[in-house]
Amino acid sequence: MGDGLPAALDRLPAGSGIVFRHYRLGEAERRALFETVRARACRRGQLLLLAGPAETARLWGADGSHGRGPGEGLRTAPAHDLAELRQAEAAAAALVFLSPVFATRSHAGARPIGVDGFATLAAATSLPVVALGGMNEARGAELMARGAYGWAGIDAWLDRSGDQKWKAVPI
Repeated sequence: MGDGLPAALDRLPAGSGIVFRHYRLGEAERRALFETVRARACRRGQLLLLAGPAETARLWGADGSHGRGPGEGLRTAPAHDLAELRQAEAAAAALVFLSPVFATRSHAGARPIGVDGFATLAAATSLPVVALGGMNEARGAELMARGAYGWAGIDAWLDRSGDQKWKAVPI
């Protein structure tokens, strides 16, 4: 596992979820890391979704999958605008991750939708909407007051600076 990944996983509370991406790894290395994360998630009572095809998630023993388009079992979807929200609805996603709300390293150069943009889009769907992109607890609370089901992050779990409390949304 990467240097910060074990500690980040340990910060997640029981009942939270993990979307395993790690697209840049080769297939064997990605699968090995997934197995390590899966064992840890099982011990901690965390839901583990594999980003990618639902069939791969099923074969790998994930609790569900994350990606665009339909898939059997628990499926979440990414969205960045209204058209992608509609695609997630059509695919019967269980919930949608709407991003980037704020500037974020993982989507450097992407234009953030901001708090108002998030609230407008979240109100336009019946799906539970999870805020993603530049998130922390304070921003998560603000967005939950504006219609978010919860919030998720990457760097928020890797960076332990400041006095943030570490919470995740159950999915």
